[in-house]
Amino acid sequence: MKSLPFGRRTVLGTGIATLGLAAPGIARAEFPDRPIRLVVPYGGGGQTDVVSRIIAAAMAQRLGQGMLVDNRPGAAGNLAADITARAAPDGYTIMVGSTGAMGGVNAALYRNLSYDWQKDFAAIGLFCTTPNVVLINSETIPVRTLAEFIEFVRARPNVLNFASSGIGATTHLSMELLLEKANIQMVHVPYRQSTQGMTDLLAGRVQARTLGLPEAEPVKDDPRIRALAVTSVERNPNWPNVPTVAETLPGYVGVNEFALAAPAGTPPAIIARLNQALNDALGSQAVKDGFARVGAEAAAPNTPESTATFLRERGDVWVTLIRRLGLSAE
Repeated sequence: MKSLPFGRRTVLGTGIATLGLAAPGIARAEFPDRPIRLVVPYGGGGQTDVVSRIIAAAMAQRLGQGMLVDNRPGAAGNLAADITARAAPDGYTIMVGSTGAMGGVNAALYRNLSYDWQKDFAAIGLFCTTPNVVLINSETIPVRTLAEFIEFVRARPNVLNFASSGIGATTHLSMELLLEKANIQMVHVPYRQSTQGMTDLLAGRVQARTLGLPEAEPVKDDPRIRALAVTSVERNPNWPNVPTVAETLPGYVGVNEFALAAPAGTPPAIIARLNQALNDALGSQAVKDGFARVGAEAAAPNTPESTATFLRERGDVWVTLIRRLGLSAE
């Protein structure tokens, strides 16, 4: 999959009028009567951006208004969360959230957040999950399996490094979990832009990383890169020959969850309208296929309440790891 050719701010929906602005079965409501801003916490071309644009385009059709994708990378999603928390609670600014801003992970990493993760957001719904894939530079780490990688790193404690999309990002924590389970040590190199970390992996300036499958698709067949394992419970259909981490380290799982959220205080009727459009999109085979093409799995239709609970529970897993390892972003 190639990176999508969009700039930092792109209206989705108005440019796909030939596909129909309103899906059958959803009546036009007073809300929305203008485009909706979707704040995305990572840069263009990364996995969060890719999956966010899929759901934004589908929801724009169903809402009858465009969705303005506003990429705001920085501080593991804290910048996007701050923008959303401060926005008017009218449904016209929503964000893509995960366990970082909505599950307590960032609160465990940063002492002074500008928002309260438990009070400042109203969940709309979960839209997809994606596994990460453990990638290495095949020239600097000449191994073919995860077991060989573990032994290679074990012989070089704190010599080799790994990239991530930022401190506290799932691409960071999923690798920390792997290192802990394998009892090996590497040096973490966080990047503000995930694509920069990928460039350095290809060049061998960093030796390894975990990366969401949607972002890893373009380098799938690059001879400079070798995929060692995926972080999901089962193998991914798009990468059938790549084993799971759990096949080497039993019990391991580390996936990314993506949800939509609005500022706290957004009227329940607007949350319900957005959740309706989201669930209708998730029931579409075209949306399911769109996610599947990039290695993601569409969520089943869900509620704001179930989404908030799910992210808190998943966040607890990462917060426990953060505290156990003494990780901090400051």
